[in-house]
Parts: sequence; C-alpha cells; structure tokens
Amino acid sequence: MLNLLKIAARNLLRYKRRTILTALLISVGLLAVLLFVAVAGSFKEMMVAQFTDSMVGHMQVHRRGYMGAMESLPVDRNMRPRMLVKLYEVLDDTPEIEAWSQRVKFMAMLSNFVSTTSIRLNGVDPQDEAATVPLLPQRVLEGGTREPLVARGEIQLPELLAKPMSLKVGDTVVLVATNKDGSVNGKTFTVRGIMESMSGPGGRDGYIHIDDARDLLRIADEEVEETVLARHGLVELKPEAPEEQSLFEAPPAETAETASLLEETKSLFEANAWGRPSEVSEIAIRLGSREMLDETLVSLNARVAGLKNKRGLSIFQLHPWEKFVPFSKIANMIDLMNLFVKIILVSVVLMSIMNVLIMSVYERVREIGTISAIGTPPGRILALFLSEGFLLGLLGTVIGTVISLAVIYTLNRYTITFSFGRQENLVLVPTIATSDVVLTALMTIAVAVLASLQPAWKASRMEPITALRHV
Repeated sequence: MLNLLKIAARNLLRYKRRTILTALLISVGLLAVLLFVAVAGSFKEMMVAQFTDSMVGHMQVHRRGYMGAMESLPVDRNMRPRMLVKLYEVLDDTPEIEAWSQRVKFMAMLSNFVSTTSIRLNGVDPQDEAATVPLLPQRVLEGGTREPLVARGEIQLPELLAKPMSLKVGDTVVLVATNKDGSVNGKTFTVRGIMESMSGPGGRDGYIHIDDARDLLRIADEEVEETVLARHGLVELKPEAPEEQSLFEAPPAETAETASLLEETKSLFEANAWGRPSEVSEIAIRLGSREMLDETLVSLNARVAGLKNKRGLSIFQLHPWEKFVPFSKIANMIDLMNLFVKIILVSVVLMSIMNVLIMSVYERVREIGTISAIGTPPGRILALFLSEGFLLGLLGTVIGTVISLAVIYTLNRYTITFSFGRQENLVLVPTIATSDVVLTALMTIAVAVLASLQPAWKASRMEPITALRHV
C-alpha cells in the first residue's frame, strides 16, 4: 500500500501546476465551509445563550392550557401549591437541573402620573432568577448595582418603555393590575433600573419581586393536603382522614384546623427553600448543559405524567426554550444553511477531482496499456487512481484546514461587533468545534476518493492492445 501511495504521489508531481491548482480549489471550498460554520455557529450559540441565559431559561413548566393564552399572560391559569409540591420534589431530585425559578407573570398598566401604558410583568425571586438566567443582571443599563435584581417595592423597567415616558432611576411609578376575580389593585414602585430590551415579546417585560406581584394580584398563601404534610413528617394523619381535596378546587373556608395546616405548609416550603406556598405562573429551568435538554425533557415529562387533572391529562406541560424565542426559527435556518454550504463543498470537490483524474486517464492511456500488458491486474490500476484522488483530497484538506484555523484565530484577535434586533454591540467570537473540523475534513477526503472512482474504473477496464495503439 505504501508503494502504491508513492507511485500515486510521483504521478501527481508530474503535473505540478494542475495538482496545486486542484488542491487550492479544494482548500478554498474547505476554507469557506469552516469559516461559515465557525461564524454562523458562533452567532447561533451566542444568540441562543442571550435568550436562554437572560430571559427564558433552557425549559419552562406551565399548567396545562396556559401556553394557549400565553400572549395575554392569564392569571386564572396559574399553578397552585397543591400541584407544585410533587413538581418541586422532582426538580430538586433531578441532577441535570442546575437551578430553577418561580415566576408570577401578568399584564398591568404602568403610569408615571402623566401618561399610562401597558407592561408585561415578571414577579421573580431575585436569587433564584439570577441563578436560572445568569445574564439577566447584565441587561441592566442604568441603576447602580445589579445585585439583587429587585427588592420589595422596586421595579426594573425595559428601556423600550422607560425612554418614551422619560423615566429615570429613582422615579416613582404606579402599577395597576386586575386579578383573576376581576378586582383592580394598584401599588407604587420605585424604578431601580432601566434594562436593555430584548427582541420579541420580552422587549416589554419589567421585573418586580415575586411577593410584590402576589400582593398586587391579591394572591393568598394556600395549604396543601394533610397527606402531603404527613409524608414530610409535619403532621400525623387521623385514623379517618378526610377525602383528599381536588387540586383544582378552591380551598375551604379557613378554620383553626386549616390555619394550622397553612402554618405547617409554610414550614414545608421554607424548609425546602420553595418560597411561599402560593400560586406560580411558570417555572424556568436551567440545566448544567444545554446539550442535555432533550434527554432531560423526556425524563421530566415521564416523572410528572402521573399528576393528572379531572380529564385524565397531565397537569403540567414542559416546553424547551424554542417555544418562547422567535430566534429559534433563525437558528433552524442557520443549520439548514450549514447543510447547503457543505453540499456546495461536496460539489466543488467532486468536479475538481473528477476533472483532474479524467484528464489524467486520457493523457496516460498508453502508460495504462503498458502496465496492463506487463501483468498489472485491473484492481491495482484501480487502486492507483483511487490513491491519486485520495492524495489530492488529503493535500487540499490539510492546506484548507490550516488556513481556516489561522483565519479563525486571527478573527478572534480582533473585536467583531454587530447589532441584532434591539440589541447592539454584541461581540462575535468565531469558534469551531474539533468534531466539526474532523468531520468536514473526513467528508472532503471521502468525496475526493468517490470522485476518483469513475476515472479509476475506466482506467482499470482498458484493453492493453487498444491502449497501446492510442496516439
């Protein structure tokens, strides 16, 4: 085999100019592919991280039916504490989950005592939210320290609303919201900061403390079932325990006994760091790695599938980040473009290798006839031309890979900024995974060998006498 490669290399060197031009053509194609994969892939990863790490998390949990009306942020489809205990236990017991955050989301009216506009509000626990979406504090453009994100009585306003209303840090605003019973409540807040707006619906999102959100919506704490408290060792069940209350029924009128259960429920939630036993609109989840998303989603769905509503359907619905981010469609387009660019590379390699080797076969007809006449088997002639195609592909791949990595390294030495939607001065850092380089290189070499198959087959099937007569 080594001798065959030596002969193939010597044959290629006989036509140095043609060999170099072909190798450079393959190199240019490979360079274009690797650069596109590096730049487009890095853009995609950076933008996905911008959305998942500063707004939505890697996945979210909602009560069934919430997603269908999510644009209006309904407050009558929140998850109640009776539903949440088992879910919280599952989340705490899932090693792939790095952090999760409760949110109370609703629409409200924002007023600066001069003008009024609508605003989407997120009631969050500052510590849990910062752990789940760690880039969120970096969106604060004005407002001093970014930690904690908000405190009681404070609001983070989106720049999209703050500028038209001439609001600044320290100003007082009023939020007015309607709860699920139809009653209206208002509360004053101090502007803690102005936040960079995101593209999409999240551009109008403001942030307040989750307890302020519950106060504004008049959401009260609720007790959980006595059986749940008994399972955690907080109460002892009586010999004839009452029938377990439905997860969807309103809690009964408070008595001395239920008041005691509420205190025990608060103790349960406090002991497990679950916050207050109150309603939640959604739960955002952050994984240790986004690559575990599909596997974790399937696992969590299986573990909460047993919690069903009156119609026998699962109470909870889990959705990946793509369901909430318009950019997910652009990300899919980038993947499709990667595929098309690789197809173009395959076409370039095929045409260049086939052209060179077909010309080589026609120019060496008498030579092929000679080596056939002295007893060289067709299979060896076939292997010789395949080896030439392999070496051409290998040479072009090595040159193209080296140049590509050098260009990517050079681009990383300089700051490349761009704007996307409402976000500006985003820094692009082109990177490419080793697996992408290796797979693209192997694909190029494999296509080069396949492209040489037809000329090689033609050469191996020549009749010696006919070939020797060729002029």
